[in-house]
Amino acid sequence: MPSPKVLFGFHAVGVRLKTAPQSIIEIYHEATRRDARMRQFLERARAAGVRLIETDGLRIAKLAGNHGHQGVAARVQPMAQVTSLDELLEDLEAAGTGPAPLLLVLDGVTDPHNLGACLRVADGAGAHAVIAPKDHAAGLNATVAKVASGAAETMPYFMVTNLARTLGELQERSIWCLGASDDASKTLYQADLRGPVALVLGAEGGGLRQLTRKTCDELVRIPMQGAVESLNVSVASGVCLYEALRQRS
Repeated sequence: MPSPKVLFGFHAVGVRLKTAPQSIIEIYHEATRRDARMRQFLERARAAGVRLIETDGLRIAKLAGNHGHQGVAARVQPMAQVTSLDELLEDLEAAGTGPAPLLLVLDGVTDPHNLGACLRVADGAGAHAVIAPKDHAAGLNATVAKVASGAAETMPYFMVTNLARTLGELQERSIWCLGASDDASKTLYQADLRGPVALVLGAEGGGLRQLTRKTCDELVRIPMQGAVESLNVSVASGVCLYEALRQRS
C-alpha cells in the first residue's frame, strides 16, 4: 500500500472529507482555534466518523512542513488516479463521447504556489490533465495541495521525461498544441479551441523554452492593454482554459 500523505488547510482537507472520508487516517486540529469555521469543520469530520486529534500549531506545522496550515492537517491514503497520460488519452478515445480533450501543459513552472493555482483553475475549467517536464517543474507536495484547494486530488498531473516528444505524441493523436507567447501575431480569441487541444504555457518571465515553442502547432498571445507585459502563469492558464470552455459551451 502506498505511504500516507499529508494534506493541510481547510480547502484541501475539506475536499477529501467530502469526496473520500474513508481514506482519511486522522485529522489534527489546533486546540486554541475555536472559531465558527473550525467548529463547522470539526462537526463535518465527526459526522463522517474521522479520527480527530487535538494538538498545537507547532506540531501541525511540523506535520505539514508549512506554517500556513490554518490549524488543520490530515494524514490520508493517496487516491487512486489514472497512472499515465497514455492511459488517460486512451480512455478518452474509447469513450468517444463528451468534450474533446483539453490539456494544460506547463513548461518551466517551478513555484509550487503557481502549480497549485494552475491545478485549481484546470479543475474548474474542466481540463482533463496537466502536463509538465520532470526536470523543469514543481512536483506535487503539501503546499501545492493547499493552494490547489482540493484540485491536486482530482486533477491528473503527469510529469514527462521529454516535453517536446510528448507534444509530438499528442499531435499524433490529433491534439492541437497551442503555445502562448507574448510576440505571437494571432490572439487567443482568434484561435479555434473547440477541438482536441493542449494549451502550452511557459513560466512567467522566461516563457516557453525554444524547443517547446518550435514544437507547438501554433502560437497565440493574450492581449495586454495596460502597462504590464505579461500575466502570472496561473492567471494566464485561467484566461486560456476558460476561453476554451466558453467556445465549447
